[in-house]
Amino acid sequence: MSKPIENRYEFMFLFDCENGNPNGDPDAGNAPRVDPQDMHGLVSDVAIKRRIRNYVQLARGNEMPNAIFVEHATNLNTKIAKAREETGGPGEAKDGKPTKSQVASARDYMCKNFFDVRTFGAVMSTGPNAGQVRGPVQIAFARSVDPILPLDMSITRMAVADDAKGTLKTHEQYAEWESNQPEDSLRTMGRKSLIPYGLFVGKGFISAHLAQQTGFSIDDLKLLFEAILGMYEHDRSASKGLMSVRAPIYVMKHVGTDSDEVQRKRQAMLGCCPAQVLFEKAVQVNPFEGANAPRNWSDYYPDRIQIEDSILCDGVELLQISDTSDLEEL
Repeated sequence: MSKPIENRYEFMFLFDCENGNPNGDPDAGNAPRVDPQDMHGLVSDVAIKRRIRNYVQLARGNEMPNAIFVEHATNLNTKIAKAREETGGPGEAKDGKPTKSQVASARDYMCKNFFDVRTFGAVMSTGPNAGQVRGPVQIAFARSVDPILPLDMSITRMAVADDAKGTLKTHEQYAEWESNQPEDSLRTMGRKSLIPYGLFVGKGFISAHLAQQTGFSIDDLKLLFEAILGMYEHDRSASKGLMSVRAPIYVMKHVGTDSDEVQRKRQAMLGCCPAQVLFEKAVQVNPFEGANAPRNWSDYYPDRIQIEDSILCDGVELLQISDTSDLEEL
């Protein structure tokens, strides 16, 4: 694997949802997440990271060193226990707990072999202790550019899944029960939540210092952006509608300004400008204006997206990642 990254990065990406539910809220009947104060839509960081993990799992075959730790419907302790076994067994200190060196070895094993641990970090002290990792890549809640309109649609299901209070056991019993029911009782109603359209802005942060601890490398960085570009292409469902990442990803790379190479490297790792200033200066997505509500990407692009790389802070470069060929710029 290549060495850890030595530059700090911030990045911004745009994605939209058409006639779907971008991120349901289980506390609100799975309705689209929304800020009740201004009705702007929200998509959680967890939902975005789930799609990134899913893409990496598909693209890299879930094989080490790019395996996925947080998989769907699995016990995390299984992988943690394997890490402990692979790095010297479940030896214990006198108080019955693993030694500090054993925990560190297991943590290093997890960082080396699991992409999402190296990238996002993980809590791995839930059973067989492999410590905790603070990941260099952090992603904030995404927020829609304009207010969204959550809709709750009624739908008809033309069949039922009834077990007659547990009295039916065999397929013959199910068939007999079905033949004795009125036709209307073999249909049921349901509901589906969606928004007609929403354009969302996602923001992320990458720490070069934390990358030194987890081993997050330039190869991992390229895979991260590849995954963001393609994360919805393999996550299609009727409930999601049409969700798309709208390239490019806007990447702010800190490179430093000092003439001394050592000092410039320190600047590149620490950063040359606060993240909020870069997000405010580099790329601006202006709200929709008009009598009608926005309903597609063309309502924003290109007129309402402004690129202001000329006013970036000194020591920061703006890169635009539209496809995998652009990843070499990193």
